[in-house]
Amino acid sequence: MNPADPHYNADPKAHPGLHAIAMVEAVKGLLALSAASGLELLGPAPLQRWIELLIRRFHLDPEHGSMAWLAHSISPGSVHLAAGIVFAYAALHLLEAWGLWKAKAWASWLGCVGAALYLPFDIFAMVRHPGWLASAVLIINVIVVWVLARDILKRRR
Repeated sequence: MNPADPHYNADPKAHPGLHAIAMVEAVKGLLALSAASGLELLGPAPLQRWIELLIRRFHLDPEHGSMAWLAHSISPGSVHLAAGIVFAYAALHLLEAWGLWKAKAWASWLGCVGAALYLPFDIFAMVRHPGWLASAVLIINVIVVWVLARDILKRRR
């Protein structure tokens, strides 16, 4: 990117779309950060009780199936691993939010690639479970990819 490029305004205030996406990413990051903290504070016992309650409530087989596997897999080590993964996810989204707020090119790339990775899953959800929610998620994700891709292309001119 050439800072003297007359086609791109480097002032972060000139990019309200990036600010809107940055706020959403910041919220996602803060929610993930609180989830990681909650996993660390709660530990495995309440999670195991919650999974067992779900198994009983929905009359699932307590020895077979994904919920039974999950109930048997919860341990202090697995909770720490899950909290670490969720913390990394939170840090990535908070970093992306900061970069988008400051109109950094790398943040537009990160957000565009990240949002585009969800599109096949959004399309699959739309085909598998058509409805207003699947449509809204797909449309919002397409708009995010479009806004970020447009920002990247404007920088390249």
